[in-house]
Amino acid sequence: MSEPTKPGDEAPPGAPGTGENLCRSCGGSGRTEGGECPDCKGTGKVTTGIGGG
Repeated sequence: MSEPTKPGDEAPPGAPGTGENLCRSCGGSGRTEGGECPDCKGTGKVTTGIGGG
């Protein structure tokens, strides 16, 4: 069973050509002024594309 996609993810976790990265909205802390970061759901991490083209 795969992890659920978070709003800040660019692709589903484990998708080819992706990797775990720090959330840009909270800088990896999992928190914003309003509490839990809505983009990473408090994990501080999001899935983004890796590599260059």
